[in-house]
Amino acid sequence: MTSPLHYRVAIVGSGFAGVLMAIRLRQIGVTDFVIFEKAADLGGVWRENRYPGCACDVESHLYELTLAPNPDWSHRYSPQAEIWDYLRKTAERFGVTPHIRYAEPVEHARWDEPTSRWQLTTPKGTCTASHLVAATGALSDPRMPDVPGLDSFGGPVFHSARWDHSVDLAGKRVAVLGTGASAVQFVPAIQPRVSHLTIFQRTPGWVVPREDHPWSPRARAMFRRVPVLHRAYREFLRLKREAMGISFWYPRVGRVVGLLASQHLRRQVHDPALRKRLTPDFAVGCKRILVSDDWYPALTRPNVELVASAAARVTPTGVMGADGIERPADVLICGTGFRVTDFPFAPHVRGRDGRLLSDTWVETATAHAGTTVAGFPNFFVIPGPNTGLGHSSVLMMMEAQVEHAIGAIQHLERAGGGALEPRPEAQAAFVADVDRRMAKTVWVTGGCKSWYLDRTGRNSTLWPGTIPQFERRVARFRPEEYRVAHA
Repeated sequence: MTSPLHYRVAIVGSGFAGVLMAIRLRQIGVTDFVIFEKAADLGGVWRENRYPGCACDVESHLYELTLAPNPDWSHRYSPQAEIWDYLRKTAERFGVTPHIRYAEPVEHARWDEPTSRWQLTTPKGTCTASHLVAATGALSDPRMPDVPGLDSFGGPVFHSARWDHSVDLAGKRVAVLGTGASAVQFVPAIQPRVSHLTIFQRTPGWVVPREDHPWSPRARAMFRRVPVLHRAYREFLRLKREAMGISFWYPRVGRVVGLLASQHLRRQVHDPALRKRLTPDFAVGCKRILVSDDWYPALTRPNVELVASAAARVTPTGVMGADGIERPADVLICGTGFRVTDFPFAPHVRGRDGRLLSDTWVETATAHAGTTVAGFPNFFVIPGPNTGLGHSSVLMMMEAQVEHAIGAIQHLERAGGGALEPRPEAQAAFVADVDRRMAKTVWVTGGCKSWYLDRTGRNSTLWPGTIPQFERRVARFRPEEYRVAHA
C-alpha cells in the first residue's frame, strides 16, 4: 500500500492571500507546497465577482502587493478584470501557477496527532501536509436573502457574486434586493439598459464621492520610469487612508466624514423625499462606507424606483415590499452580501481531538494575531478573524499575516518540532485587547447592525486600529506566545 502524497505546506485558495503565501514560501526556498483551488482558475473574490461595474474601493496603487508594484494601473480605482489580470500575472511571474491544483476543493482537513500532519481529502484523493493555510477569504460565500416565495419567482434569479451573463437585461423589468457595496456599483451600470429598475433598500448607507479618473499615459510612464515616485505616491495613499481611519476609532471625528457624505447626497439628490429615504439614521462608518459618484444619480432616473424597505415577499411575477404593493419584475438580482462571519471553510477543518473549527467558532471567531487558533496545530487563517479593515487596503494586513505564518513555520523547523500552536492564554490576551479597543469604535457605538458583527453582537471581522499597529503586533513571530510539541 502506497503512502499518500505529502507536502510541506498545503494552501487552500488561490486569491491574493494564497498567492502571496506561495510567493513568500518560494522566496525562503520552500517549493514543496500545493495550492488547492475549487474553481478552474485562480483569483478568489476577483474571479467570483464579475458583475457590471465591479471595481475596488481602494486606490489601485495601494491595492497591490508590496513585492509586486504595478505602475500601469489604468484608473485611480481599478476595475475587476484588471485586478484579476494583475493577480494572474503576478502568480505566473513568481512561479506560483505550477503549484495550483484546479477544480480540487478540500472537502476535509483533519489533524493527525500521532504523525503531526494534516490529512486532506479532495474529490481526487488524499494527501498529507505538515502545515495548512486556509486562504479561502471572507467574501467567497454569497448570502441569498431569506425572503418568502423566492423559489417561486418565474424569471431568472441570481446573486451579484454569481452574475448570470447569459441573461440579457435590455428592456427588462429588474428588481434588486439590497443596497450595499455591490449594488452601488452594478445598479448604475445596468440602469440605462433596463426598462424599469426597482430597488429594495433595507437600510440606506453613507456614500462618499469616489472621484475616479483614468491615469494618463504620461503619468503611467513616470511611475514606470521612476519607481521612487510610485513608492512615494503609494505611501501618500497609505497615510491618507490611515488619517481616514481616525473617524472609525474616534466617532466624534467621524462627524466630519458625515458632513462630507451629507453634502454629497444634497448635491446629487434634489428631491427632498428621496433624499430622506437615502439618509441613514446611524453614525457614519457604523456600516461599510460606500464610495460612488454615480449611485445617487442612477436613483434619480425616471425608470428607477427606490422602495424604502426590504422585500417582504417574492411572487411568481414580482416582489412585494413592506407596503404590501407588488412591483412586477422579469429578473431578480440579489445584492445581499456574503456570510462574512461564518468562515465557509471552518466546517471542513478538524483540529486536535477531532473538534471542528466551526464548533470552536460557533459563537464567535477568534484567533491569535488573527492568524492561528489554539487546538489547531500548524494551521493559519489568512485573512482571519479581526483582520479586516474599514479604511484601507486589506492586502497589507495579509502581508503581515503571511510574515507571521512564515516565521512560525521557520521557528518550528529550527526547533525540530512537529506541532506548533498558540498558547491559549496568549490567544485570550490578544482577543481581549482587540475587544477592549473595539468597544470605543463606531462599529460598536454607532447605532447600527452591520455584517461586521456576528450572532453574538461581537465585531469579529475588523481590526480596531491602524495598519502599522497590526504590522508591529503580527508580522514578527513571537516564540514565547506559542508552544511546540515534538512528533
